[in-house]
Amino acid sequence: MISRDAAKGWLVSFAGAVAGRRDLLTELDRAIGDADHGTNLDRGLTAVVEKLETAVEPDVGALFTLAGRVLISTVGGASGPLYGSLFLKMGLATAGQREVNLKEFAAAFRKGVEAVMKLGKAKVGDKTMVDALVPALEALEVAAEGGLATGAALEEAARAAEGGAVRTIPLVARKGRASYLGERSAGHQDPGATSSQLLLRAAAEALRDP
Repeated sequence: MISRDAAKGWLVSFAGAVAGRRDLLTELDRAIGDADHGTNLDRGLTAVVEKLETAVEPDVGALFTLAGRVLISTVGGASGPLYGSLFLKMGLATAGQREVNLKEFAAAFRKGVEAVMKLGKAKVGDKTMVDALVPALEALEVAAEGGLATGAALEEAARAAEGGAVRTIPLVARKGRASYLGERSAGHQDPGATSSQLLLRAAAEALRDP
């Protein structure tokens, strides 16, 4: 089971991962975007962690909702609304639950990923964060249906996200700022997919079985 405290640990771990790779994310975005993905996301997640330090929200859903709202209100560019929508939908799907099992977590993650795809009007192959999120979701659902333990399932999801991020390198962007570059966007790993792989790696580390 994934508890409220474990969910909080995931958010804190994600924030730490982004802070540690802020410059990398910014450099990736400098090649095909506005050169602000790392700094913007780090700022938003720092605000999330600050809120979590005094959060009294009693359940998993409330924590995800809090994170989503903070990200939307503090992060500029596309990443705030996209990551914010991911967590808001996860929060709605787990509202009132003090802990969730792996299948419930996977179902909530599906709601979040679908929200990202709808908001960004993106699909796999468009060279966006969706290229990491969708493989992770699919791996997570297969693992959950197969009865894997939470830690093993999230490890599968993290590896799938990492593979998806790498596969964005040769792609020509069809969405977002990078799409303005046309063929010149090929040869660079997508920054959103890269931060998404950090999200799933943080989940594998923070939500592993006790």
